[in-house]
Amino acid sequence: MRKLSGPEVAKLLVEYGRRTALAGGNPYRAKAYIRAAENLIAQTEPLGRLIEDDRLREIPGIGDAISDIVTQLAQTGFHPSLEKMRSEIPPGVLELLSIPGLRPEKVLKLYRELGVKSIEELELAAREDRIKSVKGLGASLQQKILQGLAAYRDTQGARHVHRAEALVAVAAESLKRSNSLVRKVVPAGDFRRGNELVVKLVLVALLDVLEGERKLAAGDVTIVFTDQKRFGITLLLATGSESHLHELKAIATTKGYQLTAEGLKEGRKLIASRTESEIYKALGLQYIEPELREGRGEVKQASAKKRFPRLVDQNDLRGILHAHTDASDGAATLKEMAGAVRERGFQYFGVSDHSRTAHYAGGLSVEEIDAQHAEIDRLNKRSAGDFRIFKGIESDILPDGSLDYPADVLQRFDFIIASVHGQFRMDRAAQTKRILSAVRNPFVTILGHMTGRQLLRRPGYEVDVEKVLKACAKHGVAVEINSNSWRLDLDWRWYQQGLRLGCRFSINPDAHSISEIDLVRWGVALARKGGLTPNKILNCFDLKAFTTWVDDRKTKAARCAGLMEEKHFR
Repeated sequence: MRKLSGPEVAKLLVEYGRRTALAGGNPYRAKAYIRAAENLIAQTEPLGRLIEDDRLREIPGIGDAISDIVTQLAQTGFHPSLEKMRSEIPPGVLELLSIPGLRPEKVLKLYRELGVKSIEELELAAREDRIKSVKGLGASLQQKILQGLAAYRDTQGARHVHRAEALVAVAAESLKRSNSLVRKVVPAGDFRRGNELVVKLVLVALLDVLEGERKLAAGDVTIVFTDQKRFGITLLLATGSESHLHELKAIATTKGYQLTAEGLKEGRKLIASRTESEIYKALGLQYIEPELREGRGEVKQASAKKRFPRLVDQNDLRGILHAHTDASDGAATLKEMAGAVRERGFQYFGVSDHSRTAHYAGGLSVEEIDAQHAEIDRLNKRSAGDFRIFKGIESDILPDGSLDYPADVLQRFDFIIASVHGQFRMDRAAQTKRILSAVRNPFVTILGHMTGRQLLRRPGYEVDVEKVLKACAKHGVAVEINSNSWRLDLDWRWYQQGLRLGCRFSINPDAHSISEIDLVRWGVALARKGGLTPNKILNCFDLKAFTTWVDDRKTKAARCAGLMEEKHFR
């Protein structure tokens, strides 16, 4: 019997995981099979060699149990547990799990109650209005399915950036382990350009000796091998985008050059190839950061005399705003979160637990706010003055556009993040009016995750983004770049328009644990992609400047609300 390759086994392992989920097995185990399959497909070594050398357990996510399953599938193409599960559910039903918003129990109900056995049958059932009448499914799920089908078609093959990073790391490690000639491995493609979703996983590997360019397709990962002489051109072409490269080739042609796989050439003469910088320079262009290479006018700008401003990087951030503690739905205490922020070298931490309307997330009562503020005061007194905790809240924007809590409570906070967490199906005009009302509220400091999108899960609600940006600029409300890789909201394509209107931004992790503080890195990548500079980002202010900014807004808010009395203000 023919032994199976890594990609073939990975496909069966995904099926194993999906069938386990449908069978009502441990959901974490079901996800573990799928994660293991992703890491298996990123291996650059033949699966047979890994099995023969007893190195399967070196792959992240593959322990003893999954190692045994992989080995049996590789050697026989068969596993008794998989065969048993296959007899219970048709193969097409598994594909329904690819639709955002469809959990295993709902997929089973669709199959058993309506006989839905494929994505095509699912869409037909939704469009024929047959789903909403089934007890346990309903009209809400039917609408979610239609939205999920649209998202599925638009993003097939795409991965969240954090998963792409993990797979790229696995592939790079596998490559370096299996090939002693590899000097370094650099991510390219969508991931290097900082895209919020990654479709193509591409690595450029530098070898000591190589005659001509060589490519290797390892599962979902493409590896392009090159030498030092051609490293720059190989990385440039592997990074893309196609539109950007098309514009570079057009400029090369106007100058009598050709941009080829060997480098920038004039006839047979090689002009530049070793580094990206020298290629751009030879074309008469400023160096263009990878995140900007989308064919959106960056080449024209690079050819002008005016230089690109320096894009923000993570070292520019001075504080962390928008983080939750165990007072609402976070996993760590206020002291633990603040300590972790300080340990990372930041100057301030703005806690912002959920407000009371978010009862599902343990929203804070007025009494709980008082207790948290007292604890903040105690912790700040112990600080040496080089670090401060600011009192914040993530207030729900209610359906009428108002915030949680009356004015005399709102004015106790140093800053307020206003966010929509419900009533997503309002029409565009009503949703926009709702958000505009919140932005006009003098107590609001930051507008959180403006469109409510969740990548590969749900589209954002209908809202007039330009109107909201104009209002944020007018009222001095910072626009959040939500750094959670499931959100990355607001979309980077709006940032330049926001700048033209006069907006300021804030790169926030929306952290619910200590490890999630580090999510700001994805927000930084998105900010760079949108062309943002440090001076346009609120939490790039140092502690003194941020304190002044917050105090000024509090004073203005209190004046607007008629609450300037000392007993209310401090």
